Amino acid sequence: MTLTHVASRDAPARARVPQLQLVLVLAALTMVGPFTIDAIFPAFEVMTHDLGVDKVAMQQTVSVYLVAFAVASLFHGSLSDALGRRPVILAGCALYAVTSALCALAPSMPLLLGARGAQGLVAGAGMIVGRTVVRDLFDGAHAQRFMSHISMIFAIAPALAPIVGGAILGWGSWRTIFWVLAAYGVLLVVVTLTSLPETHPAAERVPFRPRPLLTSFTSAAGDGAVLRLSAAIALNFGALFLYISSAPAIVVDHLGLGERDFGVLFVPLVVTMMIGSFLTGRLAGRVRQGAFVLAGFLVALAGGVFAVAYQALVDVPTLPWTVVPVAAASLGVSLVFPILTIALLDLRPRERGAVSSFQSFLSTCVNALVAGAVSPLVSGSLTTLAVVAGSMTLSALLLWAWHRRRMRARAGAAHAPVDVVVPSPAPEPIEQL
Repeated sequence: MTLTHVASRDAPARARVPQLQLVLVLAALTMVGPFTIDAIFPAFEVMTHDLGVDKVAMQQTVSVYLVAFAVASLFHGSLSDALGRRPVILAGCALYAVTSALCALAPSMPLLLGARGAQGLVAGAGMIVGRTVVRDLFDGAHAQRFMSHISMIFAIAPALAPIVGGAILGWGSWRTIFWVLAAYGVLLVVVTLTSLPETHPAAERVPFRPRPLLTSFTSAAGDGAVLRLSAAIALNFGALFLYISSAPAIVVDHLGLGERDFGVLFVPLVVTMMIGSFLTGRLAGRVRQGAFVLAGFLVALAGGVFAVAYQALVDVPTLPWTVVPVAAASLGVSLVFPILTIALLDLRPRERGAVSSFQSFLSTCVNALVAGAVSPLVSGSLTTLAVVAGSMTLSALLLWAWHRRRMRARAGAAHAPVDVVVPSPAPEPIEQL
């Protein structure tokens, strides 16, 4: 299958790439995030001994990366609006390879944290701009279906990353993990050069100037609809990320397993995420999007309720019941995320890059707080972990319900259909959640 919607008039031949190829390229770019975070989890214990630090300090290798990721995410989308999608992705992947090598060479924790911060500054370019590429090319249910395909392939990364990290420790060291990430960055540069078309034509680009950028972000932050959906996405994924960032405690401390056993947590996470992404893509256009979103939130909440009940009945946690809330949160995210992301980007069709960057900034700030502060505080108790994660999911659900009610009121005032947004001229309308 080839693309039927070509966004760039400057290079129509390059834009007509096989759709499966485009899905694989964008999924590979999106995988940078989970690989950068999850691959080093099995090495935490080794790194604490090698670098002479404690477990709380090790968690900061995640939070520092995420804080830098959040700051840089404010610029990736807007830079792509000004320069085009491909140049920003290529520069990000190349610099990611360099900063990953710096992490591998770091002789101490302060220098490693500095390298991780630099890594975070560039790691988000592919993910953030890649989502914008999807919306450049596709509209309506087709956009939802395409985003779900990317999510389904991307779902492999959280399970594969810690398994690969554990395997690398078997024949190398924790530094080898970062060398592998550097090689992945080089591979992404090659793949982007050969397989990713430019989807943002020069005629539609907006000059990159600090004042308009600040105005754009201030406007997005002050837009109640953008803020509500961005916060709902951030909190919903943050609940799952709480389990992910607590993986060393769940696998090693609570289940008493080893550095090569992280698959017991991440494989169910991946399977459920792939199921949810498959359902979202398969039923796009057949089932109302609001039903998918509500189902996703309720599944995740049910997993948290099960976790609390299970922990109250047993003294020692065991498999497979301990991973049920993680799998439920994963399934919930996979049902909710593609739909809310497309709905968010459609709120401001002419500023999709800026909106994508704002959402990524907010979500990454939440994840940094979760990894650096919340996880160390609550991961000592599986019950507390489930309660906090469930509270985040419930907050996301309430924000979505609030947003839906406000959009209905706005549509009613304008005498428009309840669940329809009328975007700017180019894209087709998509159901607004």
